[in-house]
Amino acid sequence: MLTTLLFDLDGTLLPMDLDAFMKEYFRRLAPHLADHYRPDEIVPWMMGALRNVAENETPQITNLDKFRRALFDSDMQKLEQIWPLFEQFYDSSFDDIQHVVSPSHIAREICRTARDKGYRLVLATNPIFPEVATMARIRWAGLDASWFTLITTMENSHFCKPNPKYFLEILDKLNITPNECMMIGNDVQEDGAAGYVGIRGYLVTDDLIDRNLGTFDFDEVGTREELLRFVQGLPDLTEC
Repeated sequence: MLTTLLFDLDGTLLPMDLDAFMKEYFRRLAPHLADHYRPDEIVPWMMGALRNVAENETPQITNLDKFRRALFDSDMQKLEQIWPLFEQFYDSSFDDIQHVVSPSHIAREICRTARDKGYRLVLATNPIFPEVATMARIRWAGLDASWFTLITTMENSHFCKPNPKYFLEILDKLNITPNECMMIGNDVQEDGAAGYVGIRGYLVTDDLIDRNLGTFDFDEVGTREELLRFVQGLPDLTEC
């Protein structure tokens, strides 16, 4: 029986143009790192580190530690010197990116409706951001972090989408089975990969991302408005 809804954040509960978001992200970050890296160095440096995180399947190391190791190659002096600049960026400038997103009252209503019906909510956003950045984006979306039983972040996750182990880790943390879950997201490959472990899927077609790297069978496909109607039609678990 379906009891748990896994929601992607960026492009799903928080409408956005991902390319515009990332461009603004790096533009705002660059001044904080200006004493150490040229602006044109930052993107390949960080994206290379994130690729390393995605490829590193060591289960004992969090995504945050994998990312920092990839960035600084175990150079503790560099880590101690530069990582605080990232923290400063998230504390001071990250919120300035908010203008490129478009919060949706429909997304908030989807979450409220599901909660009122007794469904467990998981914010299954790809854990390539630290908690502070994820909490900020939750605020931008007009959502309440307390609504979610689990929010995946760099600090508490050991894998990334579309690795099936990312979804298995969620199942393990919540002690639930795949047939209790539905993954709801706008990314064909990253969110569709939940199907590898037997989790059904809902593809949100607003802000759709499809890299044409393989297709997945989604149980449901629709806009956010159609997703709201779908959630409104789900059985009320509070009556069970």
